[in-house]
Amino acid sequence: MVILRCIGPDQFFMERVVFPVEILGFEAPAASEVQIWSHSLGGPELIERFQAEQLTTSLEVEWPQSA
Repeated sequence: MVILRCIGPDQFFMERVVFPVEILGFEAPAASEVQIWSHSLGGPELIERFQAEQLTTSLEVEWPQSA
């Protein structure tokens, strides 16, 4: 389990717990920073950090409509 944290312009903030087999899709401003955090014996540990624009995809996904 890791924590995905996304911090962007205009007070944009998103934080989600992501489990090992989970796929997380999200939208964020291109100028946002994405951080991946884990927990170690010493407490929270920053594993990786990168710009949201590095994660962009050209795939068009059709999400199920809620009833």
